[in-house]
Amino acid sequence: MTKKIFLIIAFCVTALHNIAQNRMTLELLWDLKRISNIQVSPDGRQILFSVKTYNLKENKGESNLFVMSVSGGEPKQITNFEGVKNNAQWRPDGKKIGFLKKGKGGLNIFEMSPDGSGIEQISYVKDGMNGFKYSPDGSKVLFIKEVKINTYHSAELNKDLPKSNALVYEDLMYRHWSEYEDGKYSHIFFAVIQNGKVQGNGTDIMPNEPYDVPLKPFGGMEEITWSPDGKSIIYTCKKMNGKQYAVSTNSDLYLYDLYKQKTINITKGMMGYDNKPAYSKKGDLLAWLSMEEDGYEADKNDIIILDIKTQRKKNLTKDIDLTVSDFVWDNEGKTIYFRAVIEATYQWFKIDIKNGKHKQITTGIHNLTSINFVGDKLIGGLQSMNHPTDIYAADIKTGELTQLTDVNKNIYDKLEIGKIEKRWVKTTDGFEELVWVIYPPNFDKNKKYPAILYCQGGPQSAVSQFFSYRWNFQLMAANDYIIIAPNRRGLPGFGQEWNDAISGDWGGQPIKDYLSAVDELKKEPFIDENRIGAVGASYGGYSVYYLAGVHENRFKCFISHCGLFNLNSWYGTTEELFFANHDVGVPPFYGEGEKIQALNQSSKKFDYVKNSPHQLVYKWNTPMLIFEGEKDYRVPYSQGLEAFQALQLKNIESKLVLFPDENHWVLSPQSGVFWHRQFYDWLDKYLK
Repeated sequence: MTKKIFLIIAFCVTALHNIAQNRMTLELLWDLKRISNIQVSPDGRQILFSVKTYNLKENKGESNLFVMSVSGGEPKQITNFEGVKNNAQWRPDGKKIGFLKKGKGGLNIFEMSPDGSGIEQISYVKDGMNGFKYSPDGSKVLFIKEVKINTYHSAELNKDLPKSNALVYEDLMYRHWSEYEDGKYSHIFFAVIQNGKVQGNGTDIMPNEPYDVPLKPFGGMEEITWSPDGKSIIYTCKKMNGKQYAVSTNSDLYLYDLYKQKTINITKGMMGYDNKPAYSKKGDLLAWLSMEEDGYEADKNDIIILDIKTQRKKNLTKDIDLTVSDFVWDNEGKTIYFRAVIEATYQWFKIDIKNGKHKQITTGIHNLTSINFVGDKLIGGLQSMNHPTDIYAADIKTGELTQLTDVNKNIYDKLEIGKIEKRWVKTTDGFEELVWVIYPPNFDKNKKYPAILYCQGGPQSAVSQFFSYRWNFQLMAANDYIIIAPNRRGLPGFGQEWNDAISGDWGGQPIKDYLSAVDELKKEPFIDENRIGAVGASYGGYSVYYLAGVHENRFKCFISHCGLFNLNSWYGTTEELFFANHDVGVPPFYGEGEKIQALNQSSKKFDYVKNSPHQLVYKWNTPMLIFEGEKDYRVPYSQGLEAFQALQLKNIESKLVLFPDENHWVLSPQSGVFWHRQFYDWLDKYLK
């Protein structure tokens, strides 16, 4: 009898161990390889891409470069050394691959053969560079590097106080995203390439201009392009400072003539974001992405075409209710292929330049993350909630997708994956919202599971088929939670009206949409309505704070990451006021009249009593975990401190996890692991 019991216990332990090994774990999540920077060679035969891996013990990541045939096959790793390998790209003749690596003078351009041999430094720019692009014929190169223009530090202002440490500002935008203004600006330089070497330190095309190219904090080299003849450069820039910069999104495209050394604003009078310029192969047309409204960062993104000869502009996607993420030209300049979100998935589309007719090429429950044109196919990254990015090709005529890489096959071959279900739920005002439901592996409909309501940030950021290394739905499901992820009001992919509906109504219909999703899903017999939690970051964190005051005991615990708690104090400490002005409005403490008009370009009215979560603290009664990063200047960490203080004074079970070195996200591998451990400890404590 004793032997029998022992064998049963041993069997159960082995079975549990196997189940654990067959599900996503935190450690496996960090073991996954991450593909990025997918580029097709000039002859259309090879793909260059980067793969990043992480070492938790050393608390760092390492990227290496790979090449493979566009028809698939085994990728070949072409770099195998430590250190930076940024901005990798094909040289225009396809004979070399250029990339940034630490060398003499700092980060400089190195080249190698496509097989990884013959690595050689070709530029020696003093203090290095942060990005570069070859001219179309390979005879020149443009690059970006920081230039010191303004002075804000006490030791620079008073040379006799070298050990002083103070920053002095007299205008807004003294800090942005996660950095304080230091007087350095990213500028474009160009230089000639002779005998395979970049000559000198380059010529600054923006001398003494206190502006950044690319746009901070997220802009890249896609915001700068060469003309096909190599005689000029077009770049994106927001040539504003201080209060004007803080309240406006009006970036423009500037054409710089290398020979005349003159700059022309080619989008003057276009008041929203203008960026990502790209010429047709012949150079007769220029296209870029444009938003119409100044101050609205989530406005509809359209493709604008400029006829170089006639200088006439045309909004190519004006009558299409899609917002474009990025695009590429075909070889003839007759068609543009673009990527856009539709019903919470990112797909590839095509549009005819002449008649404006468009067609969706791909379908499916996935996100396409980039786009390259190669004759009869499109190539780019594809991911889903259950799988990180791999490289896929789509037949342009049929839309059929073919997988070209499987870099995490060794992990996924052993994993059991939970099902993703697409549900439509009726909202309180009679509309339908798409809700993703993610089930645990080996889901048993006869069992009752705890559930998590996922609240999306942005606020205008789709709950699409993204694969997140922080808010990873597969990891949540592997821990036996059912995830409810609504595409509530204020998200793209369901028409611009749905996207715009959140502005000025943060605590209104979008919150009701969350509750509609929960109320519908908890009717399912496999969801335990007494074990539901709500989690979210940024606007999602705001949603958690707000739900805490209106949920009427639907939830047993909350987790808020970098959420907005007190909109009055948040407005006084955030940096990009155009976002606050458009989506929230100026708080009442600013008074009336000219002072408001000077700060607020929006006429939107906002009810701070109704919409600020801090006004509802008197109704709070539910345990809450709060995450904050001290270097978060978009939603300053003091928001979380205010919320935590309120929870503590109300004697509500609560915990504050503060990361001194992180910003709006948690980027360090070991800090990321700690974040996840705290996240699941909290959920398990209250929901299991």
